Amino acid sequence: MFGTESSLSMFLNTLTPKFYVALTGTSSLISGLILIFEWWYFRKYGTSFIEQVSVSHLRPLLGGVDNSSPTNTNTSNGDAADSSRQSVSECKVWRNPLNLFRGAEYNRYTWVTGREPLTYYDMNLSAQDHQTFFTCDSDHIRPADAIMQKAWRERNPQARISAAHEALELDDCATAYILLAEEEATTIVEAEKLFKQALKAGEGCCRRSQQLQHHGTQYEAQHRRDTNVVVYIKRRLAMCSRKLGRTREAVKMMRDLMKEFPLLSMFNIHENLLESLLELQNYADVQAVLAKYDDISLPKSATICYTAALLKARAVSDKFSPEAASRRGLSTAEMNAVEAIHRAVEFNPHVPKYLLEMKSLILPPEHILKRGDSEAVAYAFFHLQHWKRVEGALNLLHCTWEGTFRMIPYPLEKGHLFYPYPICTETADRELLPTVFHEVSVYPKKELPFFILFTAGLCSFTAMLALLTHQFPELMGVFAKAVITINKD
Repeated sequence: MFGTESSLSMFLNTLTPKFYVALTGTSSLISGLILIFEWWYFRKYGTSFIEQVSVSHLRPLLGGVDNSSPTNTNTSNGDAADSSRQSVSECKVWRNPLNLFRGAEYNRYTWVTGREPLTYYDMNLSAQDHQTFFTCDSDHIRPADAIMQKAWRERNPQARISAAHEALELDDCATAYILLAEEEATTIVEAEKLFKQALKAGEGCCRRSQQLQHHGTQYEAQHRRDTNVVVYIKRRLAMCSRKLGRTREAVKMMRDLMKEFPLLSMFNIHENLLESLLELQNYADVQAVLAKYDDISLPKSATICYTAALLKARAVSDKFSPEAASRRGLSTAEMNAVEAIHRAVEFNPHVPKYLLEMKSLILPPEHILKRGDSEAVAYAFFHLQHWKRVEGALNLLHCTWEGTFRMIPYPLEKGHLFYPYPICTETADRELLPTVFHEVSVYPKKELPFFILFTAGLCSFTAMLALLTHQFPELMGVFAKAVITINKD
């Protein structure tokens, strides 16, 4: 024992101040690297790497799972399954009703900026949509349709366009015109011309398949596909009219389409109609559309909730003053407007920062996640101009929107007018939005994980020790020997 203590004393006496400088400097460097990695991982994935590894791998090894109560385990498993199912349903990705044209808008942005506005995940979802809308099991009967069935699955844009031209050489194929209008046309005028050709071909196919739809399931599926094609073309033609300034014509086309195909709600044409009516400042008709679609039994959207809030704000915003309201209190109309804003913000809390231009906008994706940042981008991209047109509306929004968060202090655990805010939105939005040049909005704002704070403190402490050791090597050497001796005793 005595030999061991004397050996330790001799070892400590042989250590030079340079050793302590190297030791503390290395410790500071290592903890700094850990801090940088942890921060990068948190920014990219929203969680701590050390915490994730601890929970996923170390906790089971240390006996973190309690199997003592099988009844409780079964119950919790059932709750987890229900929660998982609810999460999946809440995080359903929807096609953006106002999605832009690939060739005339998205590609032009890429040519100018060199940036890709669409993610691979978003474009893959669009490819699945096209296969659902524009193909059926009987496509092999018509050679042009067989070519287009392969074209919709093709990943290379040029290969898709070439296949569409090949299909048009065989027949007057409506879906081939659609693909060329969406992806090859470089202006809205060109796209509109191709959609008109597509409509002529599509209506002919739809009439022929309608006569044969009762001859079997194969013909019924073909007629359903042809109907989808005609609806899609008419909706895109209406959007072309809207983009080219013929807004009244666009409104008429949308109304006719909704009357002709009232059951095809998957296209959400009423959201296109609302935006066009707001452009015409026809607020009475906007209110009539909201009365039909802002129903408790129908799915909500940012367009529905924020348009309702805009109409309520319009009634009071021109004379609204926060100072006057604080003195006399809110009137009934002002209270209704504030409640409508709180309702909209609870549904999608990301929208106000875009409307108030606290965060820069990007081109909207082809698919959106309701209540997510992707939906907020898509809504604000088209509706910011309508809020600016109503005098004082943005001022009222600025003064009142943050009050929503006081009503819902724990949005992931409970909601007020809607279900609790879904946890999965951030993950899905990171897939839909180009995170290379857009910072995805996260709600509720996440606090820094414990391990990032811990490594930051460790890095700072070791860096301070390294600095002191470098400046006062003799004194720090004596201090280190004293600490080791005290611990040994």
